[in-house]
Amino acid sequence: MVTKAAVLCGGKGTRLKPHTNNRQKTMIPVGGKGRPLLEYVVRLLVYNGVTEITLLTGYLSEQVERHFTDGSKFGARITYSKDSGSTGGSALALMNAIEGGRIGRFDSLVVYYGDILSALNVRDLVAKHKRTSAALTLVLSKDYRVPVGVAQVERDRVVRFEEKPKLPMSITVGGLVISKDCVPILREVTSSGGADIMTHFVPAVIGSGLKVVPFYIEGFWYDVGTTEAYEKLESDFVNDNLGFLD
Repeated sequence: MVTKAAVLCGGKGTRLKPHTNNRQKTMIPVGGKGRPLLEYVVRLLVYNGVTEITLLTGYLSEQVERHFTDGSKFGARITYSKDSGSTGGSALALMNAIEGGRIGRFDSLVVYYGDILSALNVRDLVAKHKRTSAALTLVLSKDYRVPVGVAQVERDRVVRFEEKPKLPMSITVGGLVISKDCVPILREVTSSGGADIMTHFVPAVIGSGLKVVPFYIEGFWYDVGTTEAYEKLESDFVNDNLGFLD
C-alpha cells in the first residue's frame, strides 16, 4: 500500500499581509528557531513515516523550492507541482498534480494545508483510512472555541452572553486522506475550472455515496492563516507543542 502526501502551499496569503508582501505565506517564520511554517508540516509528515511529498506551489514558488530542494535534508523525497496564477482553486491544484504525474501512483494520499500547524498523528489517520476502507477520511476537531463572544437575542433583548464559547460541532482542520476512487470525482468537479477542496470536492465525494469517515485530532492544532492569528502565535507555544519535530 503506497501512501504519499500533497501539501497546498501556493496561495498568495492576502489575509496575512503585510507579512506576505514578499514572502510565500507558508514560508513565514514561526517558533523559537524561526523555521518556515511549511517546514513543520514536512517534518510532521516525515515523523509519521510519510516521506514521498509533493508540494503544490504557485505564488513565490522559488522560495519553497530553494528551501526544500529535493527534500533529502529533511529525510523526504520532495517533488513540486507549480500552478500558474490563472488556474485558481485548491482542488484544481491537486488535480493538476495528479494528472501531471507529479504525485505518481498512490493508494492513500494525505492532503494537508500548508498554513496549519498541528501535532496530527498522521500514522493513525492513514491507519484508520485503510482499516475502514474509506474513500475519503476527513480530519476534524471537536468543541471548536469561537474567537469572539456570542450573544443570544430574543425580542430585541440580549438574554444570554458567553465570551469565546466552545461549540458542540465538528470542524475541519485542513487535512484529509483520499483513495484512488476519489480521483474521477476530483476530475469532474475541476472540469470547468477552479474549484476548492473543502467547498466543492469533499461535498461531491459525500454526495456520490462513497464512504467518508471522520478522524478526530487530539491535542494541538493552529490555523496560521490570518495576520491576527500569526501575530498571536508565541514561540514558546510552538516549541512546547511541536518540540518533538526537532
